[in-house]
Amino acid sequence: MFLNTAVWIKVMLAILVAFVVSIALTPFVKRLAVKVGAVDVPGEARRVHDHPIPRMGGLAIFLGFIVSTLLFADITQEVRGILLGSIIIVITGVIDDIISLRAWTKFLIQILAAVIAVLHGVVINVVSNPNVFSNQEAIVLGWVAIPLTVLWIVGITNSVNLIDGLDGLAVGVSTISCVTILVVALLVSEPNVALIVAALAGACIGFMPYNLNPARIFMGDTGSLALGMALGCLAVLTKTEFVSLIIGGLFVAEALSVMIQVFYFKSTKKRLFLMAPLHHHFEKRGWSEVKVVVRFWIISACFAAVGFCIFFAQTMVA
Repeated sequence: MFLNTAVWIKVMLAILVAFVVSIALTPFVKRLAVKVGAVDVPGEARRVHDHPIPRMGGLAIFLGFIVSTLLFADITQEVRGILLGSIIIVITGVIDDIISLRAWTKFLIQILAAVIAVLHGVVINVVSNPNVFSNQEAIVLGWVAIPLTVLWIVGITNSVNLIDGLDGLAVGVSTISCVTILVVALLVSEPNVALIVAALAGACIGFMPYNLNPARIFMGDTGSLALGMALGCLAVLTKTEFVSLIIGGLFVAEALSVMIQVFYFKSTKKRLFLMAPLHHHFEKRGWSEVKVVVRFWIISACFAAVGFCIFFAQTMVA
């Protein structure tokens, strides 16, 4: 259950330091993005703004996250793997925000980053047995654990990336997920994971004032890919992969909307959604950007509440 006061103080400090670093560095990152040409220019179908806006804001989130993590968390082998993988993802995101890398290039690098985390011990070794009639509560994965974990991390990474399409949407939903996973980590007595999630949450909150509508800077792939990588790995460390899918249910819904749209279009040559991912569908239906974002935040909070209740019920039964 909940840990002692000293852990809570460190958690609050981790949030505060990450927040201060993130909010202080975002203006500098904004100027850097303009200088290196990491700017989002209107014109494409999915662009909802009418003037150029700097990308690469995720660099401020990452710096807030890593400074706070290095200050407050124990750098275990697993944490080292997450940080090394995240650094690779952030470097890739920065390059992509400047020159737009090909999708397969980013995908291969994501696999590399996931493999690095896995080799440092971030592995899904056991899953709950889906057979309710079996006396065996869990299944040991064996050799399947490594490819499954890589698939999990890469999948979550891209799910978070897909939701980054409207001002404040990705950073808001990520913050909700981080805070919920933070409470889960405290409940399962994982203080080190709690400190890392706290750092991630604080960094997201620090970036939020610059990213809310009308956004002055976007997090870009630098932020969305790194957030996805971190959230995927942290779910593994807390051994709450299934619950994390519910907590991050909106990420899952956005990813599914893309897959369903592609499958439906290939099968019928028609579109099921007006546009995918899902948030663009509602925009096409006439919802304002702010309306979509606020309602998606509420839906995300509902997913997080349901996921937490399931986790809490499982904890009480155990």
